[in-house]
Amino acid sequence: MTVLTVPTADAVPAGLSRRTRILRRLRRNPLAVVSFIVLALAAVAALLSPWLAPYAVEQTDFARTFAPPGTPGHLLGTDDLGRDVLSRIMLGARASLQVAILAVATSLVIGVPLGLAAGYFRAWDAVISRFTDLLLAFPFLIMAVGLAAIRGASLTNAAVAVGIAQIPGVIRVVRSDTLRLKSLDFVAAAVVDGASDLWVLARHILPNATSVILVQATVAIPAAILGEAVLSFLGLGIQPPDPSLGTMLATAQQFAARAPWAAVLPGVVIMGLALAFNVFGDALRDALDPKGDRR
Repeated sequence: MTVLTVPTADAVPAGLSRRTRILRRLRRNPLAVVSFIVLALAAVAALLSPWLAPYAVEQTDFARTFAPPGTPGHLLGTDDLGRDVLSRIMLGARASLQVAILAVATSLVIGVPLGLAAGYFRAWDAVISRFTDLLLAFPFLIMAVGLAAIRGASLTNAAVAVGIAQIPGVIRVVRSDTLRLKSLDFVAAAVVDGASDLWVLARHILPNATSVILVQATVAIPAAILGEAVLSFLGLGIQPPDPSLGTMLATAQQFAARAPWAAVLPGVVIMGLALAFNVFGDALRDALDPKGDRR
């Protein structure tokens, strides 16, 4: 007897390439599309902010301090020094994304090799795992604040501090996936064929762990954005006159009753960026899941 199967709306033809299947799953996820659009617009605005910002970030107008949103010439109002809030948010978001990208790159450059070594070499696993446990004993923000305080306040130091604080999470994720891949038949076949350990790691394990690393990066970026905001709020991140969403919040808190928009708007941008990255990261994780091909 022949059994007829009816394809579901989420079914993906088996003949398509893996990249095409992933893109098709992402396009069929409304939240993924919306979050991607938000991130794309934020990236373009941040990249072109020096030219798109209507005013220079240090330009003041003491005759128009605390102008509310909608004021002619100041779409999002002004702050206590008469500086344009929209211009400062655009440049502040640019700084936040710069710190996030540098921090995640730092954590991946250090954490991925250590995670591969811990998962593949049993002799190294104990040492690297104990090192990871030691770092995890300190909360993420506490470690970032401590490192930033030691190194000094700057954009680069904030990125390095946040990146180092994220290394333990990267090590654990990569180690776990390496242990899974190491037990699969194609790795055992490569070892039997005489492939060296470095060859197996570079040509078999690392390429197949790329999807996990990519998802971890999308999860780490919002944490880095929040970490940069906290450091700048505490005076350990980006320093004036350079704009930062965190420093905008720190400055605006003393005028919250008089000009709430000066504090609310940077907070909304931080929340929106973090939420968009988290939503897109979840959607990307589901799209990269091999089990999705069989649904």
